[in-house]
Amino acid sequence: MKYQAINFAEKLSLFSEYWSPKVVAEMNDYQLKLVKLKGEFVWHRHSDTDETFIVLEGQLRIDFKDGHVFLNAGEMFIVPKGVEHRPFAEKEVKAIIIEPKGVVNTGDAIADPLTAESDVWI
Repeated sequence: MKYQAINFAEKLSLFSEYWSPKVVAEMNDYQLKLVKLKGEFVWHRHSDTDETFIVLEGQLRIDFKDGHVFLNAGEMFIVPKGVEHRPFAEKEVKAIIIEPKGVVNTGDAIADPLTAESDVWI
């Protein structure tokens, strides 16, 4: 087995598109995905799973129907399964998302133009 660290900055330099998570590692049935975010995402929910956001750079706002949370670099938040939410980034944000394999980024809003291909490794 080859032991090698995953360098987030190196992986993030390999893509430029927003709202298109890239898998960098798997742990059991979960994937760790790097993503660049900018602008407003679509309102959606994940009925079967929680979704973890960890901000590496920038500030992310996650809107809920009854409020919002701000995440700065070095902070994380777990959106509980079934909770409708909409991420928003005024300026570019670099983040890690943790969720099970095969999860569609737009959840129940699958037919949205921001729907990205699932399980894309970088």
